[in-house]
Amino acid sequence: MRFILTGFNQDSGCRVFAFEQIAEDHARTACTVSADLALSRSYGIQIQELPLLCLHFLERNGDHSAAQDLIFSEEEMRACASERAAAKADAANRHKTARRHPAADLGAAWRAPRL
Repeated sequence: MRFILTGFNQDSGCRVFAFEQIAEDHARTACTVSADLALSRSYGIQIQELPLLCLHFLERNGDHSAAQDLIFSEEEMRACASERAAAKADAANRHKTARRHPAADLGAAWRAPRL
């Protein structure tokens, strides 16, 4: 099952994203996902990220047999924020390298030998 973003509109502090669901038999069904902009800002989610997050929400959500109006809830936003924080911490831990102490003959590789 695939989803295609067809557009969005603003509705009293919520951004409503319109998607088209394409089933295996190529039948198309309309579906919308509403996201509260104030909540998204409070969880550090930028407005540019919302369409992709709503798409992932639709893909994770269960049965899409009928046209649906779904809500990207605060729980979903909290989960996205915690996943982002965990990924950021993991990346920070991965980039830490062990510091080596300088050797006694530091710079000997490029200095001319003494005669």
